[in-house]
Amino acid sequence: MEKVLIIGCKNTMDDVCIGCSRCMVGFNRREGEFEEYKDKDAELIGLLSCGGCPGAGIVTRMAQVKLWNAPMNEKPTVIHIAPCLSQHCPNKDEIIKKILAKSGIDVIEGTHPYMPADIFA
Repeated sequence: MEKVLIIGCKNTMDDVCIGCSRCMVGFNRREGEFEEYKDKDAELIGLLSCGGCPGAGIVTRMAQVKLWNAPMNEKPTVIHIAPCLSQHCPNKDEIIKKILAKSGIDVIEGTHPYMPADIFA
């Protein structure tokens, strides 16, 4: 079974996309980058922010996820990078590089497909 952890931008998660519902709906519907789980057993085990600009705390935050979930024997098998981070963050490449170097699991850029074309569409 795939255990999915989503990592997004702290500022966006706190101030813009409250509840991160688009990522969760995309996962539940298996739309966007989550289509690959359409015929697979998969669970969303967490939403994690980068920790704030410039993403210096991402490795520590991933370690906290590991420690926090250890009593339940839960750990991610794949990490998805939310659009708020993958499409809008000037520190994206460095953050993803750190995640790849320390996570030891697959990292996929993208989650949901629900990006509006423009503000007034």
